[in-house]
Amino acid sequence: MIEDARRRLEDLLDSEIEAARLLASTLAAERDALTGDSPDAVRQRSAEKVRLLETLEGLERERRTLSAEAGLGASLDASHVAAPLANRWRALMELIAGCRAANEVNGYIVHVRQHQIRQLMDIVRGASPAIYGPPIYGPQGKTFAKALRALAQA
Repeated sequence: MIEDARRRLEDLLDSEIEAARLLASTLAAERDALTGDSPDAVRQRSAEKVRLLETLEGLERERRTLSAEAGLGASLDASHVAAPLANRWRALMELIAGCRAANEVNGYIVHVRQHQIRQLMDIVRGASPAIYGPPIYGPQGKTFAKALRALAQA
């Protein structure tokens, strides 16, 4: 491989690694915001995450183009690339895998929060509590059909 191309690939991988580290940090901050009480913090972290993902996509396109020009495949983990490139590639893949896992956790938090909000809205509207857990029984052993009544009506 031409020395200049190798150096450019190393620089690109270093940039991708830095962007992935920033993304990992942003995902952790997003998780904290999702479990907090500030919608603005969630919006800010989400916008930052999208910006970093766009940066990573641009760097990835550039890396693929440069790899193709140098006669390498999409993966730099092969035995035919220099150890510094392979090491950087592995480090990047580990960071990306961590980001993927963190993003899945954040998605789960969003899902749980949405479910909680739906439950609360149903309670406010007077939905039956049976869908939220075991039925509520009265003194005669019968379930209450309207154990919860609407908290407000329009």
